[in-house]
Amino acid sequence: MEAPVAKNEYYDVIFEDLTHDGAGVAKIDGFPIFVPNGLPGEKAKVKVVKVKKGYGFGRLIELYEQSEDRIDAPCSIYKQCGGCQLQHIRYEGQLKAKYKHVKEVLARIGKIEHAIVHPVLGMKDPWRYRNKAQVPVGEREGGLVAGFYKERSHDIIDMDTCLIQKEMNDIVVQTVKEICEQYNIPAYNEQTHKGVLRHIMARYGATTKEVMVVLITRTEELPHKKKIIEAIIDRVPNVKSIVQNINPKRTNVIMGEETRVLWGSEYIYDYIGDVRFAISARSFYQVNPEQTKVLYDQAIAYANLTGEETVIDAYCGIGTISLFLAKKAKKVYGVEVVPEAIADAKRNAQLNGITNVEFAVGEAEVVIPKWYEQGVKVDCIVVDPPRKGCEESLLQTIIAMKPNRVVYVSCNPATLARDLRMLEDGGYKTMEVQPVDMFPHTMHVECVAKLELSCVHSK
Repeated sequence: MEAPVAKNEYYDVIFEDLTHDGAGVAKIDGFPIFVPNGLPGEKAKVKVVKVKKGYGFGRLIELYEQSEDRIDAPCSIYKQCGGCQLQHIRYEGQLKAKYKHVKEVLARIGKIEHAIVHPVLGMKDPWRYRNKAQVPVGEREGGLVAGFYKERSHDIIDMDTCLIQKEMNDIVVQTVKEICEQYNIPAYNEQTHKGVLRHIMARYGATTKEVMVVLITRTEELPHKKKIIEAIIDRVPNVKSIVQNINPKRTNVIMGEETRVLWGSEYIYDYIGDVRFAISARSFYQVNPEQTKVLYDQAIAYANLTGEETVIDAYCGIGTISLFLAKKAKKVYGVEVVPEAIADAKRNAQLNGITNVEFAVGEAEVVIPKWYEQGVKVDCIVVDPPRKGCEESLLQTIIAMKPNRVVYVSCNPATLARDLRMLEDGGYKTMEVQPVDMFPHTMHVECVAKLELSCVHSK
């Protein structure tokens, strides 16, 4: 079938929806065109810039009718930077768009229309929420630049401030950039694989106010190391840890295998609720602790624990959900494939005096079937997988183990819907889904789903 549009031609359209990355979706004779900055309900003139088999891409030329949700983005570099996608939509409109996305994906992919999907839990103040910044460093006109990449490129947009970062992260990035410029530390060049400084990372304990500075370098040697350390201590308030991570590889992966503490502690500390966590340079720790508490409270509520249950936490990371569960359960088993994360999880359990939790290193789909074979009987299984969702073998093990409840924490509605369908086909019923806005001004949305074992297995 020939596309009903042509490259470089202009068309009048009405936007119907948003894509998963925030572009407006319009249809011309049923043929979808994806246009950045278009909002549902808006009438516009667009120029088609690329035509593929089955869809095309366009550029917004003129708006005839604007959405009531459209606002001017407060960030001065919003249109160049690829960090946010939704700053041009008022916050209530963002939450509506995320709710619609979750509901539609569950129905389309999972064929799940019976479950209650609650309105998205948003933030009272959806700015300055990120407790971790990691920005690439480059060179321009003899000086250093640091900021996020331009969308779909590796061109660095130099920035002084980021409105979704904690202010302290801005201070760290700018200060370290100035110090390294003062001592002529060359930025890493992706093309030539030369230079020293690849990324600057800042980690901030939102409740403790503790700061960690991480310099990610290509080389083991950091020129003027002593002077740089002294300058950071002098200029960054509440700094508790200065770390060098060495990544000598030609790769887009940010961090390397070797991490050295240059000054201070290996860890900073923070709290989610009343649970204390030690955070190292490479720890996985949620970047929005305020909304993480909301997310975990929902997961605990769906687990419906009385203190007598045995619970498995699959993909447990550094034990964040496990430790919350352990306060309400008789016994918790946590499993995670990353050894460093399990070491952190054990340390965090000890830090909080929690003794009714046991952690294992390995793939959830391998370890949990072994526990099942060993006769471990569980009342509830909590899963919090990466974006790709759960392995099919893990879902089949859950179905075989028949816990009364499954709580599924997801960062990807599409794989959530796919996995819920498999669990439903195996005898579970999805009762409720609660979306939580962990990342305002982006299209990302987290969900917690509550499943209960049905008496009659679905066919």
